[in-house]
Amino acid sequence: MRMLGHENRPKDRERKIENNRWLETFARSFTSQFGEDGIIEKALEIVGNSDKWCVEFGCWDGKHLSNTLNLIENKGYSAVLIEGDKKKFRDLLKTCQGNDKVIPLNLFVGFEKRNGLDAILQEVEIPVDFDVLSIDIDGNDYHVWKAVECYKPKIVVIEYNPTIPNKVEFVQKPDMRVLQGSSLLSIHMLAKSKKYELIAVTTTNAIFVDSRYFDLFGIRDNSVEAMRPDEKMVTHIFCGYDGTVFIKGFCRLPWHSVRFSESRIQQLPSFLWSYPETYGKLKQVLLRVYKKLRKKNIL
Repeated sequence: MRMLGHENRPKDRERKIENNRWLETFARSFTSQFGEDGIIEKALEIVGNSDKWCVEFGCWDGKHLSNTLNLIENKGYSAVLIEGDKKKFRDLLKTCQGNDKVIPLNLFVGFEKRNGLDAILQEVEIPVDFDVLSIDIDGNDYHVWKAVECYKPKIVVIEYNPTIPNKVEFVQKPDMRVLQGSSLLSIHMLAKSKKYELIAVTTTNAIFVDSRYFDLFGIRDNSVEAMRPDEKMVTHIFCGYDGTVFIKGFCRLPWHSVRFSESRIQQLPSFLWSYPETYGKLKQVLLRVYKKLRKKNIL
């Protein structure tokens, strides 16, 4: 048995992870969902060089789960708040009423030149490297950030799909009608390509900083595994040697409150639940027939 060296002892690993995720200790919510307000505030303090500008879309009424209202109301920030839904936008106007530092826009942010964030912000006098960009549109978050080329916000808060395991690369197709989201790993890889570094992860949001400021945070390991050790919303699927399919973990659709059913995800009829090497001739024939029917989408 190999002996564990000093650097690999369990307690040392725990301390290292805690150090990597130290920003989480500042988590608190003014209106944010999972403590993003406090993390953003601390990150801005570390970055310094503030211009007191933020951008958020889709921002609903400007209050519901907002990652910028704390900055606007308590830190004197100017803001561009973008919401595509007309009813929510009317509520947003009520929230912004009387605040001439807030620019509300009734638009859907896309990922093409004509409707991307670059085109929208060019109509506004905002610094190229404004302080905070918050992206939460329940689907195409990856694609709208990928399309941003002209602006380089210091901090980016972007939603990821928390049901996807840390090691899985998944990006939904770029389609405004699709609402699936993308994995944290894929968004992390996109961030790297745009010269951003991961500094914190909440239950549904990843927080990145312009790589120029990353060393200020003293984070030694900002890999997805180190920054998100708790995959509490992930469902695991595996199979027995006999072909039985099992599910463990979260085991439900979080946004629909529907639980997964093992009986409904079985891939073999129960009479074939056995290790193939133990099949008699009849079961071997039945398996071949079953696989052919499956291939033709008959079953």
